[in-house]
Amino acid sequence: MSTMINMVRSLVAVASLAIATPALAAGAKVEIDYQNWSFAGPFGSYDRGQLQRGFKVYRENCSACHGLRLVAFRNLAENGGPSFSEDQAKAIAAEYTVVDGPDDFGDMYDRPAILADRFPSPFPNEQAARAANNGAYPPDFSLLAKARAAQRGFPAFVFDIFTQYQENGPDYIYSLLTGYVDAPEGVVVPDGQYYNHSFLAGEFISMAPPLFDEAVEYTDGTPMTVEQYAKDVSAFMMWAAEPHLEDRKKIGFRVMVFLIVFAGLLYFTKKQLWRNADH
Repeated sequence: MSTMINMVRSLVAVASLAIATPALAAGAKVEIDYQNWSFAGPFGSYDRGQLQRGFKVYRENCSACHGLRLVAFRNLAENGGPSFSEDQAKAIAAEYTVVDGPDDFGDMYDRPAILADRFPSPFPNEQAARAANNGAYPPDFSLLAKARAAQRGFPAFVFDIFTQYQENGPDYIYSLLTGYVDAPEGVVVPDGQYYNHSFLAGEFISMAPPLFDEAVEYTDGTPMTVEQYAKDVSAFMMWAAEPHLEDRKKIGFRVMVFLIVFAGLLYFTKKQLWRNADH
């Protein structure tokens, strides 16, 4: 009985926190377009073709401003990822230049990247990044899909516990990339900024619309639209933030099966040992 009371108290406390802590979607009229993801749910997995398309969108449209400093080129060829071959990953790495050294004379030098290297930053430091982007600092993409999310308010978050919904980050990134619209009548957009109804920090964002129809060529017949680009790169960013998602879900399922079987064995063992005992 006390356990049940504690559970109810916990749910009430979490619900109160969700109501008190703004899901900015309500307070700031943020519009989040929730998507169906292949990696959603307890048995979800990444779509390899989508990850490869998302990487292409990142490399051709996003990498000039946004880094990927926690992802190594070898990760592109590892299980659970975009499934590039090792030769393909090597070819991709060779297109980048990294700083190495010092050499025998104590000098740093540039060389083509190898599989062991991580994606180099497009800027040498934060000050250079801000100077090139009108004072705004483009965030690194490595963990952005886990760090940026519009919280779902009560009671949706309660159901998310049981459905294991964890895709708030990709949903928000997709909504942000497709959320550039004309400002409502009477709203003045500051110089150097753009109106975006899905931006969590407010209605105005310094990043110009990064995606346009047919900006990136797909060779597999997938539609070349802003919505498709946004979904593909959001999925790729989710993989970058959680490359071992599939392994985690497989281990979690096995643990749940083990616990259920173990609980059953304990129950029948107890029944066997105490069947003749007076209660």
